[in-house]
Amino acid sequence: MTEDYKRKLINYFKKNLTKGYTADSLRFALMSQGYSRAVVESAIEQANKELAKKAPVIKEKPVIKYEIIDEYNKPIRIHQPWWKRLFGL
Repeated sequence: MTEDYKRKLINYFKKNLTKGYTADSLRFALMSQGYSRAVVESAIEQANKELAKKAPVIKEKPVIKYEIIDEYNKPIRIHQPWWKRLFGL
């Protein structure tokens, strides 16, 4: 198998995965056209690795804070029982 042949399959997977097709549907389509299972699987793995490199890295999760306010827009503090504070519930 030449590298050009495998590169074409990888590009095919990358293009169609970004369009929204599932890997299973693409795998089934290629194997029904006569491509070997091993070649298709290795091309899918390589395409997923290349797509993962382009994905943005999320550094931290956002912290969501909320508070309950009364009719005068002042925060209301709710005290938890001592046993919930102790066990972190």
